[in-house]
Amino acid sequence: MKSIAISGSPRENVGKRDAKELRYEGKVPAVLYGGKNQIHFSVSASDLRGLVYTPEVSFVALEVDGVKTQAIIQDVHFHPLTDQPLHVDFLELDEKKPVVMQIPVKLTGTSPGVKIGGKLVQKLRKLRVKALPKDMPQYVEVSIEKLDVGKSVGVGELKFDNFKVTNNAEDTIVSVTMSRALKQAENDAKK
Repeated sequence: MKSIAISGSPRENVGKRDAKELRYEGKVPAVLYGGKNQIHFSVSASDLRGLVYTPEVSFVALEVDGVKTQAIIQDVHFHPLTDQPLHVDFLELDEKKPVVMQIPVKLTGTSPGVKIGGKLVQKLRKLRVKALPKDMPQYVEVSIEKLDVGKSVGVGELKFDNFKVTNNAEDTIVSVTMSRALKQAENDAKK
């Protein structure tokens, strides 16, 4: 998985007033947990753009006060009106501990059901994946080569060696439904 480098500066004061001042300066208060101690720091809001406002998922090479750490974004709090990040939680990665992340779904192939006029409906765009950091995929590939009209691919049908999808096994990822044009063509053929 790709990694994006971000540097932060430690925070001495942790409170509402300090956080407000940081946001006024274009910075976002953040915390790194999962290691020995929690580290409170701030990062530039512009550095977070490539991580927060994208459907892709990345690891974060985080440097705070000269200490480098591999992490992921665990949670982001946004302002309700401006959609600016108000606070970011980072989780420190441990090579021996599995981590759960929301990974995007990538559809591969061409569906025969779509070729004859069916409508492709993707119900899940991201899947919860549990894996060690070294085995975490950039995206989960789902083949639609065998999808005819009325067929679907569920979470339970996916099998991978290095990671596990933890969504409900009955959840549908993608399906091919009958379009209006195809229904009309079938009705015309029956007459």
